[in-house]
Amino acid sequence: MISEQIRPLRRRIGRRGMLRRRNFSLKARLGAGGALLTAGTILTVATLYFGMTAVGDRLEMALNAETRISRYSNLSTQVSTFLVVSTEAIQAELTGPDLGDRIAPVVRDIAQTFGLLRADLEKAVIQVEALGLDAQSRFGTQSLGLARMQALLESTIVGLSGRDADKDQLRARINGFASSFDPLLNQAVNAELLFRNDILAGVERLRHRLSLVAVLIGALSVCIALAFYFGLVRPQFLRLDRLRDAARQIGHENYAVALPETRDDEIGHLYAETNRMAQALSQREATVRADRDALNETILQRTAELRAANAELARTDENRRRFFADIGHELRTPLTVILMEAQIGVKQGPEADPAFTRIGERAERLNRRIDDLLRVARSESGELALDVQQVDLSVILTQVQEEVGAECDSAGMMLELVPGPALPAMADANWLRQVTVGLVRNAIRHAREGGAIRLEPIAEPGVVGITVLDNGPGVPEAEQDHLFDRFVRGASSVGFGIGLALARWVVEAQEGQIALQSPVARAEAIGAATGTKVSIRFPRREA
Repeated sequence: MISEQIRPLRRRIGRRGMLRRRNFSLKARLGAGGALLTAGTILTVATLYFGMTAVGDRLEMALNAETRISRYSNLSTQVSTFLVVSTEAIQAELTGPDLGDRIAPVVRDIAQTFGLLRADLEKAVIQVEALGLDAQSRFGTQSLGLARMQALLESTIVGLSGRDADKDQLRARINGFASSFDPLLNQAVNAELLFRNDILAGVERLRHRLSLVAVLIGALSVCIALAFYFGLVRPQFLRLDRLRDAARQIGHENYAVALPETRDDEIGHLYAETNRMAQALSQREATVRADRDALNETILQRTAELRAANAELARTDENRRRFFADIGHELRTPLTVILMEAQIGVKQGPEADPAFTRIGERAERLNRRIDDLLRVARSESGELALDVQQVDLSVILTQVQEEVGAECDSAGMMLELVPGPALPAMADANWLRQVTVGLVRNAIRHAREGGAIRLEPIAEPGVVGITVLDNGPGVPEAEQDHLFDRFVRGASSVGFGIGLALARWVVEAQEGQIALQSPVARAEAIGAATGTKVSIRFPRREA
């Protein structure tokens, strides 16, 4: 029973193993194709090399044959000269040593030519070794003929140099030499001509064979290249095109990819990995879709909760603003009565004037406090209402000194007001006073150890403003860029909470600029500490 279940599995494993054995890797097939093309190239180069070498050797043999023919022609000319000189000497009845002296120069030239020919024939015997014994035998025969010609010349010279020979004998010896030497010379020249013609014919045959071999190699190379392309390269390109289409399909979020995994090579492995990647991405997409649906549900729930919370906050804010309005109304009513009573009391007489005047001033200050409270409430609700008109910044500074002077005294700090000319600016007087008061109070809170605060007007070309300068520990440079953000406190615990954020909002809403500098330049400092300077600037408005 178990064996019947295992048998199909073995057949599948066997088929897979046969498939793995049958499909060589793509690298191996490309390497084999490249090796085959390389072998064809090497064969072509080797054929051309050895063919050209053989042609060169044969052409060299032909040139050497032409050289020997030229030497034989030169020898013929020299022998003719020898015959002419000898005949003239005999006609002049020269004999013995005189005749030998007469023909000696010609004989030396002939002997030199014989030496050159012997050297050429010895070289030719070695050179034609590759052509076989017949060619070597031919040049051996040539050497014998040359030796016979040289021997014939030497015997003739000896006969001409004899003292006992008469004129007729010498003439007969000359004629005998000519009749015997000429056939030998013609035979040698004809043999060289035949050899040269055979060599040239061999060169032609070799060229023809090389041409046939080149055509065969070219045809074989074309067949190999076509087989390599259509049998290996083109099918792989088609498989790569299918892989590219699958990748494009996956890129369009269509994961229904099923590449055939029929070959166990590199591209087949890519097919398998691509299929697995498509399946993984499909599963991941399903998971992401489920997570997104859950997230959307959560967002809907949180959105509903936020709407409810915002509605509750809106109601709370409305109640807060109504509370501030009611408190302001409730406070204004008795303040109005106090102010009226103070004004009546001032009119009662000189004795009551100082007390009622002070009561009026305090009531007026409390009235401004109520205005400030309502303004803050409106600004935090996004309803900042500015009453921008021309104001004198020097007057604003004086009001600030009067308002926070007592606070500075109780904190043990000296509040210095630098006097200056009238500085007209377009601003909301109440808001600008409140912002400046807030800056002074920040200095009281954070720079108390410095013991001094300076209020100073700014009068620059095209710019007027206010400066609040203290002698405190300063603000770290890394924290200065964030101090104008809401609810920011630095690591040094020196922060201004909502004060500077509100101050920047108010100043910039009036087309002004607010800036903080720490440490303060030594020329401006009011003590030895680092110090902090906050400057508010507005465009100069001429009256």
